[in-house]
Amino acid sequence: MRFLSSKRKRQLQRCRRQIRLRRLISSVAKIKGWPCQQDGSSQNDKGIRSGLDLPEDIFWYIHALMPLRDAARAACVSHAFLQSWRCYPYLIFSKEVLGLEENAFREAEITRDLISKVDHILQRHSGIGVKKLKLDFLSATNVDSSSIDSWLHRAVTPGIEELTLKLPLDSNAEYSFPCSLLSNRNANSIRDLQLSFCAIRSTVDLGCLRTLTTLYLYSVRITGSELECLLSNSLSLEWLTMVGCKEIVWLKIPCLLKRLHSLRVNECKMLKVIESYAPNLSTICFSGHVVQMLGSLQVKTLKMSCFHQCNILRYAGTKLLCIVPNVEELRISSRAEIVNTPIVPGKFLCLKRLHISLGGNAFSPTYDYISLVSFLDASPSLETFVLIISQDRMKHASVFGDSAQLRQMPEHRHDTLKKFKIYGFCSAKSLVDLTCHILETTSSLKRVKLDTSYGYARCYASGRCYPYYTEQIMEARNAVLAVETYIMGKVPPTVKFNLVQPCSRCRALVP
Repeated sequence: MRFLSSKRKRQLQRCRRQIRLRRLISSVAKIKGWPCQQDGSSQNDKGIRSGLDLPEDIFWYIHALMPLRDAARAACVSHAFLQSWRCYPYLIFSKEVLGLEENAFREAEITRDLISKVDHILQRHSGIGVKKLKLDFLSATNVDSSSIDSWLHRAVTPGIEELTLKLPLDSNAEYSFPCSLLSNRNANSIRDLQLSFCAIRSTVDLGCLRTLTTLYLYSVRITGSELECLLSNSLSLEWLTMVGCKEIVWLKIPCLLKRLHSLRVNECKMLKVIESYAPNLSTICFSGHVVQMLGSLQVKTLKMSCFHQCNILRYAGTKLLCIVPNVEELRISSRAEIVNTPIVPGKFLCLKRLHISLGGNAFSPTYDYISLVSFLDASPSLETFVLIISQDRMKHASVFGDSAQLRQMPEHRHDTLKKFKIYGFCSAKSLVDLTCHILETTSSLKRVKLDTSYGYARCYASGRCYPYYTEQIMEARNAVLAVETYIMGKVPPTVKFNLVQPCSRCRALVP
């Protein structure tokens, strides 16, 4: 059904308006409450088929376009729809899809209803033609392992392309996913595999997952050796995501994964080493404690969120140069108290975009923002520099309370930088120093944006104001005054300058 001939496609285009039948069927089923027809010669069935006058493959194709609940209602109207319902390709089960309302006092009842509906549908499904199976039980309370096994063996059949299994949050990943399901013929079609809150153990039972392009593991119990076996059988893998997989200590990616281009690893607390030999891995997104990176890395985009790492900027300036020498985009986030950025010993020759996000406890009153100039000096190709500052109150010495002159470093030039943005701009003297330095030593600048609204400029668009503290409103005023006093006069006429501040309603809250 998925791949139609050109003739069939033309027929389908001529009949597009008739696809609205699914809405009609849904409303009729609700109003009339018709039961399933057992006789293919019923008046309802004749009316629908004669009105459409479509070949059976397109008739089934239209049915497959309907959401699961509408498709089920359609099967209660027509015997023809009932036949295609037994081969319905997109089986997506969750309490939202099945219309089970959220109620904290009925969690157990909702779980029973969800299990009952999934059982009822899958017992009547032929198992033929399933393209997508999604079992979302994240918010359920308890699901028996035998039921999960039964559903998977019923629906995971040759031809399946997407499989998602999300088990309850309180299940402690005790259910062991049956790897034998993905062997032989089943392994030849699966493209997307997403598993949450389960375990993967018998990876030796896996077949060659030659079509698998996306692998997503969330809170899955799997060891490094078991994962390596899984990856070695997935030669077409392009995206690998691992979140909260606590048993992984050493993540090893073999050179066989020639198509892998994106790796995301978040909060895998036991992870110590990432070793990759995938030749085309271009993007790594990492969150957690800093780990050792080994292998042959040709990474172009690196995003690191190390919220509890106090020396993340030092690590980035001294270690990353050897690990990812060809990086073009670097994003660093930290919420721990940081130390001044050291002098970078080498050059990021290819770095074009640098994003640094600091927040939480990162703001020691002694941190010197102008020390970030060392990153700019080490990036001769840098075009975009974005600094994001998230703080409840400004702890640094204000430019208005410091009698010292603004620092100047004319020997440090950055003549490739085109865009410079600071979100959460404040009146800290060292931040004003950094801004003035960039304006005075960068001849290539085209755009500068200073946002004093703590990143909450969305109240302009939504009409609803962010609940600022009084101190934040006062500091935003000081930041605007610092810009007008020390910065505006240094902005070249060729630069598009944008100063963002809290909206007029927010500013009026503090007299």
